[in-house]
This record gives sequence, C-alpha cells and structure tokens, in this order.
Amino acid sequence: MTLTDAAAKRVATLLAQKPGVKALKIGIKKGGCAGMEYTMTWADEIGKFDEIIEDRGAVVLIDPAAIMYLLGTEMDFKTDKLSSQFVFNNPNQKSACGCGESVNLEPVTPEGFAPADR
Repeated sequence: MTLTDAAAKRVATLLAQKPGVKALKIGIKKGGCAGMEYTMTWADEIGKFDEIIEDRGAVVLIDPAAIMYLLGTEMDFKTDKLSSQFVFNNPNQKSACGCGESVNLEPVTPEGFAPADR
C-alpha cells in the first residue's frame, strides 16, 4: 500500500494532534450492501503481525487480515466542496455500492502477488 502526498500529510497532521497514538490502522470488515467496508482506527500499539508503512511523517498499520485485500492500493486524501475524506484506489476492488460506503474486494492470489505491490 502506498500513500499520496496528500494522504501522508493528513495522517501525519492527525497523528501529531493525538498524544500516545502511534499510528492509523487500516482494515476491512464485512458489512454494507457491497459486502465489505474499510475500517480506520487509531492504534496505541503496533501488533506483532501488523504491516507498517512509514511515509513522510505518517505511520499507517495494515491489519493482518486485510493485507491480501489491500496489496497494490493507493491511499489518497481528497477535499471537495462538501467533504474531506480518505480514498482508497484499490486494484482488488471489483465493485462498490452507490453511496460509496462499502466495496466488493477479492484477495490477491499467489499468482498476482509481487513484493513491489506493497
């Protein structure tokens, strides 16, 4: 997973405002009309199997259960007239619901995995 300049800057800014928090943790869970949802929580600890991404002052953890769904994903931060939000450009996403709150993800297969995809 990679971060755009905007995403790295936003995560770093938010982390600086949260004493004791070590990282932003990204995961997935079952839910929504398309089947899965991205999760984002503040992590006070780094888990033994968490994937760690450190980029331009941002520290992002990937939940071990989500790694195969997030390989090759680019995390961005977008602001428009009505909202500011993190956006995931995920090649493993097969569809999304109309409101954009849930997605249909397929894990990367061993044939589709390349170490550079992280």
